[in-house]
Amino acid sequence: MSTARPLQGIVLLLLAVACFATLDASAKYLSLGISVLTVIWFRYLFQALAMSAVVLPTRGWRSLQTAHPYLHLLRAALLLSTSMLGFFSVKYMPVGEFTAIIMLTPMVTTLLAATFLQEKVSALRWLLVAGGFCGALLVAQPGGASSGWVLLLPLGCTLANSLYQILTSRMARTEHAMTLNFYSGWGGALVLTAALPWIWQTPADGQTWALLCLTGATGTLGHFALGAAFGRAPAATLAPYLYAQIGFAMLAGWLVFAHVPGRLELAGIALIALCGATAAWLAARLPRPA
Repeated sequence: MSTARPLQGIVLLLLAVACFATLDASAKYLSLGISVLTVIWFRYLFQALAMSAVVLPTRGWRSLQTAHPYLHLLRAALLLSTSMLGFFSVKYMPVGEFTAIIMLTPMVTTLLAATFLQEKVSALRWLLVAGGFCGALLVAQPGGASSGWVLLLPLGCTLANSLYQILTSRMARTEHAMTLNFYSGWGGALVLTAALPWIWQTPADGQTWALLCLTGATGTLGHFALGAAFGRAPAATLAPYLYAQIGFAMLAGWLVFAHVPGRLELAGIALIALCGATAAWLAARLPRPA
């Protein structure tokens, strides 16, 4: 691999996490004026249509061929749950703190894999998992003014996302990546479209419509950039850069909402990023079966 391609991968990854941070910040801003479910519906529909515009001309209706339709439904349900819990989280809590807690996903996935799949986990990785959860406690500060039922939202989002990641890793062995994305995108879009009469709130002005388009565009571009990044550089090279999303989220929270995390929150965010990036780097360096 040439030296230029890893650099391209890093740039694309940073673009992806910047898009995801922008998506969360714009969703939080939109939730001040219209329902969160309306925002999620528009974001899903935008990505489903964009995905279809790319997949169908290249792979045709082969994208719909699958041996595991029920697993696709379960995967789509987990992704929709992750999106709903995530969007409701940013409605009620700062974007940076939410993103830091969501970055526990790889560590929660490690915990679930060791518990239910009997995968071997080294003592160092267990130590990193414990460090990540200590960081989450500093960010959430249980017992403080911001704690309560709101903290259940990002924690539930992290759990749903971890289950989604485990299921994806299993299905990716037999299902094409385009097929996975096609079903997950349209699954959420169709469910929310069916519920549209009960969740729809008409945007009041052009700015709201523009922000809705921004959520769809940043979500779609972020996923495409993420896939392109891992196609140009090894996972071991890219994994630590995933945690740059916390920095982008904190920047967005400061620019849009004038929110600056306190010292304990900053310490927790730094601990999560350090433990998570190290754990991701170690996992990426593990030998893969043929």
